[in-house]
Amino acid sequence: MHMRRKKWARPELADCPWYTAGPEEFRGRWRTRFPHPERPLWLELGCGKGVSTAQLCRANPEVNFIAMDISPDVLGDARRNIAAAWAPEPVENIILVRRDITRIREYFSPEDAVGRICINFCNPWPRRRHHKRRLTHPRQLLQYRDFLTADGEVWFKTDDDELFAHSLRYFAESGFEAVWLTEDLHASGFAPNYVSEHEAMFSARGIPIKFGIFRVIPGWVCAHEEEEDETADGAPADSLLSGGVRAGG
Repeated sequence: MHMRRKKWARPELADCPWYTAGPEEFRGRWRTRFPHPERPLWLELGCGKGVSTAQLCRANPEVNFIAMDISPDVLGDARRNIAAAWAPEPVENIILVRRDITRIREYFSPEDAVGRICINFCNPWPRRRHHKRRLTHPRQLLQYRDFLTADGEVWFKTDDDELFAHSLRYFAESGFEAVWLTEDLHASGFAPNYVSEHEAMFSARGIPIKFGIFRVIPGWVCAHEEEEDETADGAPADSLLSGGVRAGG
């Protein structure tokens, strides 16, 4: 869906000290952008209007955050939502970034040591020829591994059944182990859960939210080149639980 251009968004972002449209210059030294560089660093990919982002960074002041999206219009909304969540205090633990996520290796390096990546309700790209555009495709996951910590995690939420099933295979093929899986996040009892605009919308329609936490497998080595075709349909449905499950039970 095309978003109407918001004339106020770009000027407000330009005046925002915690926004950048040039992340390449901070590659390998993102922590220097924060007053407390020693704190954990988490990254949200496709933050949209920042409804859940604002909740997350406000509830976790001991964590540094980077939230990325390609649209300055939604980032304008995110800026306002985050500023409102922190008011009257200044915002110090998050940076908004405008860039194309598919080129993320150009913006982050191992020195950045990201502990968690959050991917919430990304475009499912249902057509087979577009699968490589998915933010959970191995082409992306292998890039994330480059700058995640040795015990780094990807937290992934979606309303899309096919994307979730395919993503289970993507993570396994890219050296991640599932440590939490559920086909119905709101019924699973998992907490805390910060609800985004999309999550509220899908839940109101009665669509269960799929959720997984995937952790880096230390020492994993890619044994083969990425295949050109999508040949499998993802994990079988009976491999998932309607509640939630941690590895080992």
